[in-house]
Amino acid sequence: MKLRSAYKILGVIPARYASTRLPGKVLADICGKPMIQHVYERALRALCLTELVVATDDRRVFEAVHAFAGDGAAVMTSPDHLNGSSRAAEVLEKKNREAGDLDAVINIQGDEPLLDPAMIDEVAEALFSGPDVVCSTLCRPLRDEADRSNPNAVKVVLGLDGDALYFSRSPIPYPRSTPRVPVYEHIGIYGYRSGFLRRYAELPMTPLAETESLEQLKILEHGYRLRVAVTRCGGAGPSVDTAEDLEAVRRMLERTKNP
Repeated sequence: MKLRSAYKILGVIPARYASTRLPGKVLADICGKPMIQHVYERALRALCLTELVVATDDRRVFEAVHAFAGDGAAVMTSPDHLNGSSRAAEVLEKKNREAGDLDAVINIQGDEPLLDPAMIDEVAEALFSGPDVVCSTLCRPLRDEADRSNPNAVKVVLGLDGDALYFSRSPIPYPRSTPRVPVYEHIGIYGYRSGFLRRYAELPMTPLAETESLEQLKILEHGYRLRVAVTRCGGAGPSVDTAEDLEAVRRMLERTKNP
């Protein structure tokens, strides 16, 4: 898709150092590079982005990004943000003051070192698929039946229009009868029209979002539509949430280096 010339799209990779389950994971070494560098270099290959930055509240992350990507690639943000989208909204305001209005922001997870850059383009494509679409994300058919009951594999149910009906860590939908509908796993890349991201950042937290610990539910609870595209990509590797995930990613990248 050729969005680069049509729209000004900012890619933001939120990167906290203080991860609950694996502190410092964004700087964890993977085959000679910090994890955040793998994410950044893959995201750079997306066709739709006008600019790409890492947003952090930690000086160690800022200096690491500056070392491999140079001036302007990292932005210091407030330590008070509750989620990555709120952090991305702060970056949006800073960038708009510096360079004029941006059309959209893509929020890219900082713990996806095997990210497929084409997924970023898919999120942008979904975001600009209609004038009434203000935010977008991705899903894929659940790859492992065991993940149906895995709370770390977030499931999403779609309406006939392709918008999200609900996200949950529980197994949804329940297959009470046939025909069975596909079970989709959410992929945590988000696209926001700039005006909506500003509104979203100011919306109060909601009961379901707090209960499931899923920030995207705040969008639905406040009555906004969230467009979900089923990815055409073969699928990236696992996100890194635990030490076991980190070792799995290291092994996968080692195999690609030494087939």
